[in-house]
Formats: sequence, C-alpha cells, structure tokens
Amino acid sequence: MNEEPKNQIRHLSKIQRRVLGVLMEKAFTTPEQYPLTLKAATTACNQKSNRSPVAGYSESQVQDALDAMREDLLVAEVFPGGGRTPRYRHYARHKFDFTEAQFGIIAELLLRGLQHPGELRTRASRMIRVESIGQLREELAALHEMGYLQANGPLDRRGVEVDHTFYLPKENMQIGSAPMSAESVNHGDADSEVPQAPAVAEAPCSRSAEVPEEMLEQLRSTIKEQSELIQGLGSSMADLEDRLQRLERDLGV
Repeated sequence: MNEEPKNQIRHLSKIQRRVLGVLMEKAFTTPEQYPLTLKAATTACNQKSNRSPVAGYSESQVQDALDAMREDLLVAEVFPGGGRTPRYRHYARHKFDFTEAQFGIIAELLLRGLQHPGELRTRASRMIRVESIGQLREELAALHEMGYLQANGPLDRRGVEVDHTFYLPKENMQIGSAPMSAESVNHGDADSEVPQAPAVAEAPCSRSAEVPEEMLEQLRSTIKEQSELIQGLGSSMADLEDRLQRLERDLGV
C-alpha cells in the first residue's frame, strides 16, 4: 500500500488558517479537551490571547471552514467515547512532512502571521519546546526549502521577519523569500543569536551589539501584545459608549 503523498496542500482561506491553527494548538496545549466541539473551536478562534488579528467568527463560518477542510481530509469529524456531539481533529501529520517543532512553528504562524524569529520561538515553545535560536533557524530553513515559509531576508539578519505561505494568491501577502545559504542557518553555537559583524562589533560607541537579539525580540513581542491589548480596550470602550447612548435614548434621558 502506497503511503499518502504529503505536502500537496499549499493554500488555505483566512478562516481555514485560523481554524487549522486552533486545532493544532489545542492538540498540543490542552490534549484533555481535544478533539474540539464546534463551540469550543469557535471560542478558540475568537479568543483575544495568542491571536492576531482578533476575530469574531460565527459558528456557521467555522463549520463551513471545517467542512471545506474535511473535503481535503485535513480535518475529520469524530465521536469519541460514543458521544452524540461531533468533535473535530486535524490530520496535518498525514498531510505534511513536518517535524514536531515545525508543526508548532506553523501553528503559531497560522494564529499570528508575520513574526520575528525570537518571538516566534517563545510562542511556539508553549506547544513544543524549541531548544535554541539555532534549532529554530534550522527548522525555519527546512520549512523554507519545502515552500511553506517566507522571509524578508536571511534568517541570521537582525530584524528579519518570517511568515507561512498558506495565503491565497489574491491576498498578495508575499513578503519576499531571500535565499538562505548554509551560513544563514546556525550550526555552530546554538545560543548565538546575533551574526558576527566586525564593523558593528568594533564600533566603540555602539550599544545595540551588547543587547542579545532574543531580548530585543521579547521586548518587541511585549510591545506588540500591549498594543493589541490597548486596541481591544479601545474597542470595548466604544462598544460600551454605544450601548449607553442607546440606553439613554430608550429611557428618554
């Protein structure tokens, strides 16, 4: 019996990417609650933490996405324990030739999109441990070679960003895909996060070279998360103001 061919699926719609990312994430982080019901999947798609952008999908929209991926055998409907309520699980391991670390990386990119490697490593490690930035770069390089990762520069470049490639062509979300040479993948010191750059290292007044790249990425991640929180609070305040105005109109105040 021939093994099912892998790495055939290249594009997913926006909601399909969110739903698949959720199923992959929950299989890693909350296996006792997995597979997910439709309600649980919808709630997870719309949660405010670990999502960018925050969405407001309905159960019918999530159901449609699940049904579409079921047709591609990427998702299955199951009834564990003889229960009557259908639950949903992903079959990404049957469809993609990824390592466990790569599944965690892809899941995180599906949930958040474009990221710096340092913050990606931190976030993916809540699902599957990524030992070092060196290991991360090796996993990213392998995904890039398979055509499932794009980057706007070499992986060892300060400030480089990476993203998945499951976007539909009409979304025009290509960020560039610079060739990554062997030097771009850190096979030496696994904890080294900043490439050797004599011109920068020799500058006596440069302070940025003294700050580890991972610390900078974590700071960027914190700033981004705080910005998202502030935006969410602003949206909530606007909603409350709108409700108050409607209440005042109803009461004739």
